[in-house]
Amino acid sequence: MPSWGIEKLVALIIASGLLCSSCADVSTQQTITVEPPVQEEPVYVGAAIIDTSQVLFAPHPGFVYLNMYLPQAEYDMRYYSSKNFVGDTIDGYHSKNCIASREVAQALKAVQADAQLAGYSLKIFDAYRPQQAVDHFKRWSLQLDDTLTKSEYYPQLQKVSLFQLGYIAEKSQHSRGGAVDLTLVHDSGDQEGEELDMGSPFDFFGGISGWDTQQITAQQMQHRLTLKELMSKHGFRSIKGEWWHYVLRAEPFPDTYFNFPSK
Repeated sequence: MPSWGIEKLVALIIASGLLCSSCADVSTQQTITVEPPVQEEPVYVGAAIIDTSQVLFAPHPGFVYLNMYLPQAEYDMRYYSSKNFVGDTIDGYHSKNCIASREVAQALKAVQADAQLAGYSLKIFDAYRPQQAVDHFKRWSLQLDDTLTKSEYYPQLQKVSLFQLGYIAEKSQHSRGGAVDLTLVHDSGDQEGEELDMGSPFDFFGGISGWDTQQITAQQMQHRLTLKELMSKHGFRSIKGEWWHYVLRAEPFPDTYFNFPSK
């Protein structure tokens, strides 16, 4: 213990407290103007409101977690699994979260509302796709001895032709944040959660998956057209070869291919 004793130490502590209190009094007399944060659109899950500043924003400006923004839809993130044409988890997919540009998310929210009025719900397989995932697809397409998934995803095609026919490409609209892969499921009744029969499964490589196919029934084509009408109404266009693939006409990033991971 220092030589100046307990009494002086206590006095010093008291004096220091008074000094700090005095400083606090002075600081409270100052006026500090703080600009309020920009309020984002609240997201409702049942009766609860999600704090968008905490959970909505994906790892890049302009993108959102679609599964949080649109929780009413179903999600089957095939590329964060081995249930896909590669047969393994795809590079850049680090979680089951589904990411989309804000514009795509807003449009899909409107599609979902109309789908539910018709007794259906959206089931989403993929939206934003990092460029590293596209690179993984291309690398896989060149590994001709790897035919593990041929019987399920491309039974009538040679693997070498997948790139030539455009099923695998060097760039993807998904990487621009402008595309989504999806289908419809029944929203209620005994068939609740069951996918509508579209004539071919998601990511099946072959003519039967295209719009000009003659290999499906009238009912299967009507199911495709139901999805197409819902999507077209809210700004999406289809592509010729894949009934599940839609692109927002007013893409927010038409010239940018992003590579941040989906996590």
